[in-house]
Amino acid sequence: MACAIELATLGRGTTAPNPCVGAVLVREGHIVAGGWHKKYGHLHAERECLADAEEKNIDPRGLTLFVTLEPCNHHGKTPPCTQAIIEAGIKTVVIGTRDPNPLAAGGIETLQEHGITVKVGILEQECRDLIADFLLWQRSYSTYNIIKMAATLDGKIASRQHKPEPVSCPESFERVHRLRSMVNAVVVGGGTFYADNPSLSCRLDGLDPNFRQPLAVIVSSRLPAEPQHFTLLRQRPEKTIFFTSEKAAHSPEADALRKRGTSVWSLNDADGCFNLSLGFERLRYDHQCHYTLIEGGGRLAMECISQGLADKLIHFVTPRILGDDLAPSAYSGRQNVSMAETVNYRITQTETSGQDVVLTMLPRQE
Repeated sequence: MACAIELATLGRGTTAPNPCVGAVLVREGHIVAGGWHKKYGHLHAERECLADAEEKNIDPRGLTLFVTLEPCNHHGKTPPCTQAIIEAGIKTVVIGTRDPNPLAAGGIETLQEHGITVKVGILEQECRDLIADFLLWQRSYSTYNIIKMAATLDGKIASRQHKPEPVSCPESFERVHRLRSMVNAVVVGGGTFYADNPSLSCRLDGLDPNFRQPLAVIVSSRLPAEPQHFTLLRQRPEKTIFFTSEKAAHSPEADALRKRGTSVWSLNDADGCFNLSLGFERLRYDHQCHYTLIEGGGRLAMECISQGLADKLIHFVTPRILGDDLAPSAYSGRQNVSMAETVNYRITQTETSGQDVVLTMLPRQE
């Protein structure tokens, strides 16, 4: 199942709004074939696995299939995977977790009705973590929001001068651009926008000619008076969106931005409060965004966390110490809070990236 999970992650970013799913075929304790759902509308993981077996001249009859998610039992863009499993003569199916989508569920019962042995709940938490994005899309109108943070050992993300200096190592820098390649929008706060003048694009080598750069989103109540001075507003203004206040959205600065093709959205709700969730929902339904990468800075990150909009944290820790109390912190903006008031996450993965350590975290389930 761990191998099936690893295969499933290869589809992250291209399967949306479908979940990431992986499958492996096992004979006498050895994996003989594998597959994963590669792209929305394409073959599901089970059929990819069976296709891999056919290519390797492996007969699946009597073998065991491990799959991270309950095989679908309905006709969608592809035929039901239960049908393929039954026709292949597979004897046992081991499933990580049940499908939360009622339209696709029922695969377990169908397999059992055809005499196939089914085991459910193997590495279940890991398999549910794998589809955390899909679970969110099923229950809400929001994008799936990933906070990326790079900080020193003392939790600093820049010097007090706010210079655009790298915090983490080159390997981590490349990893961040891989993250940008799989999301639909990159989000920063106004402080980062004005201090760094970022491009917020994916700059990996060898990108597909048809690759679509992520949208650039700036969260700020202050709009630029001279947009021509900013890289984003010169190079791709029509792919830039400002999340701002009602007052700023009706200002001359907003009108000037719109003339350049830039979108300016007011996120004030009916009570006049600034509501980030309105922006993320609009990204999903106006621009078909399913993933956002929130990159800066500490106040924006903490605001997303406080509003329950941080669905995953990818936190790079670099073995460097700044030691400056006035330097900006990774997460900031709250005052006079106790340890009992912390927002709690759980670590799902720990990796190294060059000299850095990367912590992947999901909200703790109380």
